[in-house]
Amino acid sequence: MKKKIHPTYYPKAKVKCACGATFEVGSTKKEIETEICSQCHPFYTGKERIIETGQVEKFRERMAKKQVTKSKKARVKKPRPDLKSGSRPQSASGKTRVKKKKKEKKND
Repeated sequence: MKKKIHPTYYPKAKVKCACGATFEVGSTKKEIETEICSQCHPFYTGKERIIETGQVEKFRERMAKKQVTKSKKARVKKPRPDLKSGSRPQSASGKTRVKKKKKEKKND
């Protein structure tokens, strides 16, 4: 290891929490101040509160709306035009296709 490039390591650095708890850990700082620790955190103390902001209900409402609109927009197959009745098939542009007859040249 190179010398003078690593910070000083303190094996017994003191940690002070906002709740008043203090304990020792290894760190590169002598003293550490924190707002929350394992003694006051709700997850570790068992006083965990789940605050639901209504996001789940909003999501379920949106999904229900989508299901309703999907059922309303059920695909209905359009009947194909009957070619024998005289109707002509349409191209992608919506215009009817017309077969052009070749003009015969008259040699007189």
